[in-house]
Amino acid sequence: QVQVVESGGGLVQAGGSLRLSCTASGSIFSINTMGWYRQAPGKQREFVARIISGGGPTDYADSVKGRFTISRDNAKDTVYLKMNSLKPEDTAVYYCYANNGDLVYWGQGTLITVSS
Repeated sequence: QVQVVESGGGLVQAGGSLRLSCTASGSIFSINTMGWYRQAPGKQREFVARIISGGGPTDYADSVKGRFTISRDNAKDTVYLKMNSLKPEDTAVYYCYANNGDLVYWGQGTLITVSS
């Protein structure tokens, strides 16, 4: 069993920055990938970014490439999502996940609102 907890959401003006944190606990030895999805009001949940265990390869949605950076602190079992140049269309609930190859564990979500 893996528990995932996000933090760092809030209100920011367009062009601003935020950093989200996501900490995994429990059977973390089994995790191979962690990342982020988001869900805007009235839309489906969409992929944002992911990072392979050990701080390996990363992958980003085209809509956030060059603006968002995912990183991992293995000592803290924490993944970060640094978001720069935020746009109103980035407004969404951001969900962190941890994947052990068999199951995907989700956090409760954290709301980011970008005002124009």
